[in-house]
Amino acid sequence: MQVTFNKEGNALVVAVKGRLDALTAPDFESQCSSHIEQGHVLLVADLTELEYISSAGLRSILQISKKLKQEHGQINFCCLSGIIQHVFSISGFDSMFSFHDSVAQALLQYER
Repeated sequence: MQVTFNKEGNALVVAVKGRLDALTAPDFESQCSSHIEQGHVLLVADLTELEYISSAGLRSILQISKKLKQEHGQINFCCLSGIIQHVFSISGFDSMFSFHDSVAQALLQYER
């Protein structure tokens, strides 16, 4: 798994490439937590290149979301492939989070 962070306006775009599973989820959560502690509380998760997500990956997203809520922040998701979108849907994440077709659309949510 590769994770890159890019500041765009008042948000931080988190691009995830590869697999988010039991082996990689702790590192993903740790990296995101570090940025949250630095004051980046508006995140956009760009999942264009996410190939697979397990329950451990979903749990790490929930933990990140909890940390963001404590800091009055938020995470939006964009660019989910069909299988990733399906996993989020059957897990109930589609009722908890906002999903967008592009990074630009997700960033617009923070300009309102």
